[in-house]
Amino acid sequence: MGIFKKKKIETDFDYKAINDFATTGSRVNKLLEILITIAIVWICIVVLQKLNVFPIIIEFLRVVSPLLIGLVIAWILCPFTDKLDKKMPRVLACIITYVLFIGIISLILTFTVPSLINQVKTFGTRVPSMVSEAKTIITDLSNKFSLSKTDIFNQLNKSLFSTLENIDTTHATNIIIGGATSIVNIFTTAILSLMVGFYFLLDYHKLTPKVYKLIPKKYKKDAKELSRRINQSLRGYIQGVLLVMLIVFISQTIGLTLAGHDVPMLFALICAVTDIIPFFGPWIGGIPAVVVGFLISPLTGIFTLVSILVVQGLENNVYQPLIMGHTMKLHPITIIAALLIFGHFFGIVGMIFATPIVATLKLLFEFIDEKIEFMNKIENA
Repeated sequence: MGIFKKKKIETDFDYKAINDFATTGSRVNKLLEILITIAIVWICIVVLQKLNVFPIIIEFLRVVSPLLIGLVIAWILCPFTDKLDKKMPRVLACIITYVLFIGIISLILTFTVPSLINQVKTFGTRVPSMVSEAKTIITDLSNKFSLSKTDIFNQLNKSLFSTLENIDTTHATNIIIGGATSIVNIFTTAILSLMVGFYFLLDYHKLTPKVYKLIPKKYKKDAKELSRRINQSLRGYIQGVLLVMLIVFISQTIGLTLAGHDVPMLFALICAVTDIIPFFGPWIGGIPAVVVGFLISPLTGIFTLVSILVVQGLENNVYQPLIMGHTMKLHPITIIAALLIFGHFFGIVGMIFATPIVATLKLLFEFIDEKIEFMNKIENA
């Protein structure tokens, strides 16, 4: 009977190997998504540049900027207005929302603008002495390390001195006058944008259904879902960025004031604005503050550097995780690649808008992939 005994079937699976294989497949899939997203962004920008479309787009955006800014204001304020709309008439909800919004903006400007203007004037008067100090430092370093014998240093030195010589009190005054003219234009655009934004906010709940009516019925459900995802992601990102900017501005103003900076609010504002740019932004905004700090005095420069590092440490480890979380859900490689591409074509402005644009494209790509399962087909090929 023993010869007819059935052999025991081995049923032990190497679950670790299976898990490793699944993890590897997931990583490959993620890498493909990153590469495809970057490729799409690059191709779109290159094609538009070759067609010379960007100047037309920029001019168009400049003309309709009050409409676009007003629409963005209404889009940001809409969730709060919708909550009030459940308890009162829409008009009253919009008025209350706008009063609170304008009140907060006015409060911020009242406490910052006068001090900022005075600090800019003070900085303009100190520019010549800082230029002289910079020249002395460069000359001392050149003599100490015999750098003047190198052609590279001579070229850099010549370019730097040429730039510094153009920065005098008169030049700074012209900049301030030009800035004042720009402020008037910005103020006019802001007033128009607020007016347009109020009307958009008043009828925002009516605009969306009208847009959906233009979409064929079989695509309407998908369009609503895609719109919901993009709205949720971008609205959370913009609201979070604005709050982080405000906190960084306040923190950096306090830090630079304690460091002994003559114009702490000016450089705190630069740090706050450039903080929008992931990874590179803190360094772009912090370097000018540190350089000017060392021109004031070595101790001020050291304390300025400490202030920049402390605030950025808080921003990376406290502000961003608590306020932003993982709103964009972008891989760091994707963000860096987007910053490099947009920075190459559009400079600092491009780097500011790189993250939300690429995040939107990624959401669009993922949504399309859910429908056609493009990535699964590539993975199983």
